[in-house]
Formats: sequence, structure tokens, C-alpha cells
Amino acid sequence: MIKNLSVVITILFCVQSFAQKADSSPYSALGIGNEVEAKTVEEMSMGGIGTTGLNDHLSFSNPASYASLTLTRYTLAAENRAFWFNDENGSDNSSNAYLSYLGIGIPLGDKAGFAFGLQQNSTIGYTITENTYDENDELIQAGLYEGDGGTNRVFFGFGYEVIKNFSLGLEGKYIFGKTERSVISQTRDIHLATKYKIEGGINGFGLKAGAIYKMEVKPSLFVNFGTSIEFKNDLDFDADEYLYSVSIAGTESPRDTILDISSKGVYKTPLKTNLGVSIGNPLKWSVGVDYSFRNAIEINGSLVGHNPKLQYDNASKLAIGGYYVPRHNSISSYWQRVSYRGGVRIENTGVMVNGSTTGSEFTSINDYGISFGLGLPIGRFSKIDTSFEYGQLGTTSNGLTKESYFNFRIGLAFGDKWFGRRQIN
Repeated sequence: MIKNLSVVITILFCVQSFAQKADSSPYSALGIGNEVEAKTVEEMSMGGIGTTGLNDHLSFSNPASYASLTLTRYTLAAENRAFWFNDENGSDNSSNAYLSYLGIGIPLGDKAGFAFGLQQNSTIGYTITENTYDENDELIQAGLYEGDGGTNRVFFGFGYEVIKNFSLGLEGKYIFGKTERSVISQTRDIHLATKYKIEGGINGFGLKAGAIYKMEVKPSLFVNFGTSIEFKNDLDFDADEYLYSVSIAGTESPRDTILDISSKGVYKTPLKTNLGVSIGNPLKWSVGVDYSFRNAIEINGSLVGHNPKLQYDNASKLAIGGYYVPRHNSISSYWQRVSYRGGVRIENTGVMVNGSTTGSEFTSINDYGISFGLGLPIGRFSKIDTSFEYGQLGTTSNGLTKESYFNFRIGLAFGDKWFGRRQIN
């Protein structure tokens, strides 16, 4: 028991890593940043499927899956994201590494279980330059847009098998974080630049409910159905806005303050529905399909409701993936016990951006990705999970940026019997 608690304490100390910069995408400048789905490394390596649960492994997609836990599971994961950007003015690249989640799942008898932990909820991290030239191609105005921060979520969920092969679950979360955005603009022949900065905090609560039904069509072959609903929630913004003159010769030196006010806003996320179906032999193979959809996000209040370049629309995502284990109990070959995973996803993010300087045409931002990964056993109940994902976000049309990215994720998943009865005293 002491060994188990020491592992948990070590994991919890890793929380400080969530403060690291986790994004470099220009699209993180919108709203509360790029949303991070509640998915484990195993799920992300299969395109993001997981609504029907993961055979006795910790899954964040559906709280009903906690009812199937037979071992105490504790897991943490890190991620490295590499970006390549292309627009009408050229190309650029960047990368970030950070801790993405930590979680603990504990069974309660044969029919129930609960889980809790900390995950990233959204990320902000961008540096964008915008220059204006006259007819002689001479610079007349320069702008620098920067942002950093994001939000995290603390969650606690419970699952219970109501009748054989049918489980229900409920999960609550608290979302919190800080953001900082700034714009520096300087005009030719004017000594001082102007800087507009917003520093603020975000917080709110959310609730998710789920259900999973497992149907055995013949020995060792199951068809699983799952659904989860993320109820609508409001995130409150409280921020301070500043506008002041600044000298940027060498180092930034603030001068006269023009504006210093407090602002408030509300980020309203509507109800989101997730549906999933999978088929397979849990110890050998499985193939699944997940589909999710929600209505448009609303932003109200004086703080964030006046971005003329941003609109929200309905969002949806389709994911297809699965895994294959050649022989889970092989003694002669380690690689036959490895889980081989893969998947694809297509997503309409619901974000619409007007990237032109003259028109009012809004373009939908879509996301496409393909992923694969390995589940590498280490001991009887533990493993190392890896996920490799390549995708593309956005487009170069309408003055926008096309973002290509490669994500490498690695997770450590430990399993143990915390409360098992001793066989030898």
C-alpha cells in the first residue's frame, strides 16, 4: 500500500508541468484557445474512439466505463507537438512538449468503480506578426500579437453496472486557468507604440453522463454500444484590460496608460452528444466508430464577445479505429503481446474565421488526422502506450493559415490490486 501511495504522490507532484507552454498554433488565439479532448493515449492512437470503453483500462471518454475496472489503474502522459505553418506570406515551424494528463481509477467491488485526475482543457500559445506596406512596398505599420496560457480540468467520475453488461456513469469537472493576450502596434515615424493587453482568469463547472451496453453475440465476440452526453456549461471570464504607450527600443518600457478597466464575459458551451459502437474479441482485436456533435458555442459579455474575425457554428467529429493483439498470453514472443493500434478522424471544429482584411467571408476550420500506436507490456498489469499522429488544420484560402502537425504521445499506465485480500500472512 505504501508503494502505491508513493506512486500517486509522485504523479500529483507532476501537476506543476501543466504550467508549461503547450501550444504554438495561431488558431489558439480564438476563444479560450484550442480545445483538448478528454482522451487517453490509447484512445488517441485509435483516432480518438473510446465511447464504448477500453477493456479493463482507464478511459476518459465515458464515465460508464469506470464500472468495468477490476484493477486500480493510475496513468500519466506527456506529449510533444511539432507544427508547420503555411500561408500566403511563407512558412514557419514550432514545437512544444508538456504533460497532458494524470488520472487514477479504482474499482469498488465487482460492479462499480470511480476515477479522478487532472487534464488539459484548452491551450493558448501564439506569436503572430502583421505588417502593412504602402504602394512603394515600404513598411508603414507593424503589429505583434502574442498569447499564452490555457485551462485545465479536475474531474471525478463514478460508474456502476446496473444490470449485467449494462453500465451507467456520471462525471463532474471543474475547469480553471489563466490567459494573457497582447497586441503591440507601431506606426512609421511615431516614436512610441501602443500595447493592448488582457490578463484574466477562467473558471466553471461541467457534468458528463454516459452509458455502455455490451452484447455477446457468440463466445468471445462482443458488440458494444456507448453514449455520453456532456451537458451545457458556462465558463466565466474575469479580466483586466490595459491600453498604454510603450517604447520598444531594446526592451519594452511602458509609458502613459490610456485604458485600465475590468471586464467580464461568459463562454457558453452547448450540450455535446457522443455515440459509439465497436465489435471484437476484447483480448485480441476490436474495431469501433465514434461520432460526436454539438451546436454552436456562444460568447457573451464585454470581454470576449466582440471579435469581428471569429464566429462559431455547429461542430461534429467522426473517428474510426481499432487494435490488434496477436497473442496476449504469449510466452515465447514479447511482440505477440503488444497491442497494435490505428485510426483516422475527420472533424469540423465549429470555428469560423475571416482571415481577409477587406471582405467578410468566414471559413470553417476543419481538422483531419491519422494515428497509430503501440501498447508495450511492462510486467503483468502495466504498460507503456505510444501514439503517433499526423494531421492538418485549417486552410490557406481567405487569408488563413494551414497548419500541419505531428503529435507524439507517451503514457505510463500502471495496474495493481490495492485492496485485494492477502493470500499468505
